[in-house]
Amino acid sequence: MARPIPEDLIDQIRTSVDIVDVIGQYVQLKKQGKNFFGLCPFHEERTASFSVSESKQIFHCFSCGRGGNVFKFLMELNHVEFPVAVRQMADFASIKIPDEYSESAQNANSQNSEQAQLISLYDQTAQLYTHVLLNTKMGQQALEYLHQRGLTDDIIEKFQLGFAPGEQLLKEFFDEKKVDYQVLRKSGLFIEDQQGQLRDRFRGRVMYAIKNPQGHVIAFSGRILNKADSQAKYINSPETKIFSKSNVLYNFDIARTAIRQEKRAILFEGFMDVIAAYQSGVTNGIASMGTSFTNEQIYLLQRTTTQLDICYDGDDPGQAAINRAIDAFSQNSQLKLSVIEIPEKLDPDEFVRQHGGKQFNEIVHSARLTPTAFKLDYLKRDFNLNNEADQLTYIERALKVIGQLGSSVEQDLYLNQLAQEFNVQVADLRQQLRQIRSQQSVDAHQQAKREPLVDKPQDFHRQKVKLDKVELAEQRLLNYLLYDHNVWLKLAGLPNFHFVHEEYQTIYMLATGYFENHNSYDSAAFMDFVHDTKLQNIIAELDLQDLDDANVDQSVSDYIDVITAQAPLSQQISEKTKSLNEAKKMGNTELQQKLAVELVELYRQRQGA
Repeated sequence: MARPIPEDLIDQIRTSVDIVDVIGQYVQLKKQGKNFFGLCPFHEERTASFSVSESKQIFHCFSCGRGGNVFKFLMELNHVEFPVAVRQMADFASIKIPDEYSESAQNANSQNSEQAQLISLYDQTAQLYTHVLLNTKMGQQALEYLHQRGLTDDIIEKFQLGFAPGEQLLKEFFDEKKVDYQVLRKSGLFIEDQQGQLRDRFRGRVMYAIKNPQGHVIAFSGRILNKADSQAKYINSPETKIFSKSNVLYNFDIARTAIRQEKRAILFEGFMDVIAAYQSGVTNGIASMGTSFTNEQIYLLQRTTTQLDICYDGDDPGQAAINRAIDAFSQNSQLKLSVIEIPEKLDPDEFVRQHGGKQFNEIVHSARLTPTAFKLDYLKRDFNLNNEADQLTYIERALKVIGQLGSSVEQDLYLNQLAQEFNVQVADLRQQLRQIRSQQSVDAHQQAKREPLVDKPQDFHRQKVKLDKVELAEQRLLNYLLYDHNVWLKLAGLPNFHFVHEEYQTIYMLATGYFENHNSYDSAAFMDFVHDTKLQNIIAELDLQDLDDANVDQSVSDYIDVITAQAPLSQQISEKTKSLNEAKKMGNTELQQKLAVELVELYRQRQGA
């Protein structure tokens, strides 16, 4: 039986990596002062409140309150146990975990986790389907189809393309492995009939593996190989515990590194477009599961890059999808957008096959339009511009598009283009634009009045509560004593001292145990010692506070006085207030008067203190 990973090996792994490098793979970080900031990966936000301290090797979100060291980050992000996060960081740091300990990381996330079981099922299924495609007679026709579309065997393996044969293969495969029926039933890999029998969901289809950001297969999209009238061209996995279509971007796990390096992502319409682009050397391509976008998908991109290029099909449906995508991203993100237009009304995959990867690469890096330029061109599809009435209507619509621009320089650019194209005066266009913008402002104001006032959900964000004097003193004193041994000794010499709030007292007691085996304080190491998620969050928040180093002795004395003098009064006031409320409920007027007098006296004493 495997033994737990020793503490010294855990310390070696943690200190061998830089938390900024690790988190930087998932969050776009910018240096501000001593720390790095980015958009929190654990909830949606528009202003960066997620902080990473390189010197202390910890992270903390000032909005949702999560915090910890590099292991805690991976545990929260990937929903894994501590030993699994340690193993992931060991791989990242190229540190070998001896065999006697290695199983502990695997067992921690195996049979006890339904989520882990489902991921294992999908990973095994992807391997099976790829094997069928590349190595069996059953997959020969599908392999020829993919070869005809220009894909090499290396690319097929890279993207884990596969083939689900018409036979009942997958159910028998897992029956041989004695996988639990209920797990198979919940996996989405099978369809259950009225008798409770399971049969393979995907049959006779080329399989595209859909992966999570960590590279694990979590779903499939299956394309029919031989089309029949009664069958859909594509079918997708249903939503499960590990797969939600609204959270996924195809190929994000592979493209993320290239997106960071090139500082932009390219959004394609289909899976084959992404794969063909990759084979052509364009490695920062992704696709959504359909052409509509969710806030989760937009936010995933926004955390990773500032620039998004949209490269959809050149035909009319593709252009309409680009127009919708621009609206979705413009309204809900801070991403800079551009549009890559594919000539000859082709889709990217077709263009690569007809003109080659080199020419496609040139288009991707040079043929970019601004969203406004695309929209002005797209508008022309609805008008006969040889007709004066249509010209006037088009100009009015075009001015509405230009009126949404925040930059006067951009407005001037497009107004001049419009004036030149239709041989009109720029001054007249500006006058009409002012009228349109004035009307847009009135419409927006009226719409705002009509919309009902609804409270925004606060699922992820903590309520910002102003700390009272006692708790503020507790936080700062705790921070001082962790980093300054003299403060620790001073507090240890006060036999009756204790923190008022249970969380701070618990951290103080745990720190006592920590310092028995450590000569100095290391917040990242202390978090591994603490284990408790709530306490780790508090420690991270404390660690990122700025303290006055010039007057430590005086500050510490003041904080101790506040805690020992005011805390008991605060506790009495709280208890007396509860008693007064109870007296009001019972209608006991005499008791209410007595308690009110006592409460006033307690407030007077606290004010004097």
